Amino acid sequence: MSELTVTLLRVGYLVLLWVFVLSAISVLRRDLYGTKIVDRRVRSARQAAAPASGNGEAPRVVVGGGRQSRTPAGPTRLVVTEGPLRGTTLPLGTSAVLIGRAPSCTLVLDDDYSSSRHARIFPQADQWWVEDLGSTNGTFLGDQRVDQPTPVPPGMQVRVGQSVLELQR
Repeated sequence: MSELTVTLLRVGYLVLLWVFVLSAISVLRRDLYGTKIVDRRVRSARQAAAPASGNGEAPRVVVGGGRQSRTPAGPTRLVVTEGPLRGTTLPLGTSAVLIGRAPSCTLVLDDDYSSSRHARIFPQADQWWVEDLGSTNGTFLGDQRVDQPTPVPPGMQVRVGQSVLELQR
C-alpha cells in the first residue's frame, strides 16, 4: 500500500471516531437536559391577538388555540382504586392518559396482565373516553369489554390488568 492510501485511511478512521464521539455526547446531553417543552397554546394566543397587518394579507384564524373550559362537574382526576398502585392519583388535563407497562406511558403499571401500551383515556367533546390499544387481556368498563372508544362516566370502574381505575371529581 502506498503512503497516501495509509494516510487517507488514518484520516478517515479519525473522522469516523470523532463522529461517534460527538453523537455520543449529543445523546448524553439530551438525556441530561431533557427535551425542551414549548407551550404552543401561549404562542397561538399571541398570534390570534396580534392585529392584522395592513399589507393586504388576510388575518390568520387560530382554531383551538385557547384553553378549553372544563366544567367543574366533570372529572378532575384519575384514581387507582385496586391493584398494586392503589391510591395513586393522576390529575386530568386536556391530554390523554396512556396506561401500560412501557416507561413512556403516563400511568406505568407493574403488572403481568397488562400490555406495554394497554389502553388510553382521553377527553373528547366534554367527555372522557377509554380505548383499548390492542391489549392481550383486554380493557373492561364495568363488566363489559371495550372494543372501541367508549365514554366513561365519572365513578365507573375501568379494569386494566389487575388494576381498577376511576374518574373522580
